[in-house]
Amino acid sequence: MNPQAPVRAADDAWLTVVYYRFRAWRGDRPFWAGLFTLIGGIPIAYFPYADLRLGNITIAMATTAGAGSLIIGILLMTLGVALWFQQGIRVFAGVASILLALVSLPVSNLGGFFLGFLFSLLGGALALSWAPGKPADPEDAQDAAAEADMFADGPLGAPGPYDTETAYATETNAHADGGRNSAG
Repeated sequence: MNPQAPVRAADDAWLTVVYYRFRAWRGDRPFWAGLFTLIGGIPIAYFPYADLRLGNITIAMATTAGAGSLIIGILLMTLGVALWFQQGIRVFAGVASILLALVSLPVSNLGGFFLGFLFSLLGGALALSWAPGKPADPEDAQDAAAEADMFADGPLGAPGPYDTETAYATETNAHADGGRNSAG
């Protein structure tokens, strides 16, 4: 099935329709940036309040900056969800998530034991680097094809395509155009 073809519910199973609609929704926004930022906020907010029980022994990882960790984690999770639904704030959200990830290092158990720090940093970088796609114009494709045809013979001494070699060049001699030769 062509993924660019319109999907109708009558033609496909409902799970296929849901998948294609999710794929189209995901392609129009910085989805992975939001997901990594959202995942990065979870350990930052969770670890200062978590405790580990080993039999009768309780190991608490609580710090004095528990409220700061909770605020940083919730802000990162909010920025992750906002990246999905408000693409216009991607630069602000990217810079804010990078700064919050850096602040989480001293505030919340080394940024959620580096796990939340790395996910938030990656999400912020992806948000800053994402750019909305532009629909392709058919005229631009025709112009590119015409330009490719114009330079097909290798201008300025550059080698041409594989089929345009000279008559004396073979696959095994040292005089093949474009360096496609065999040494031995």
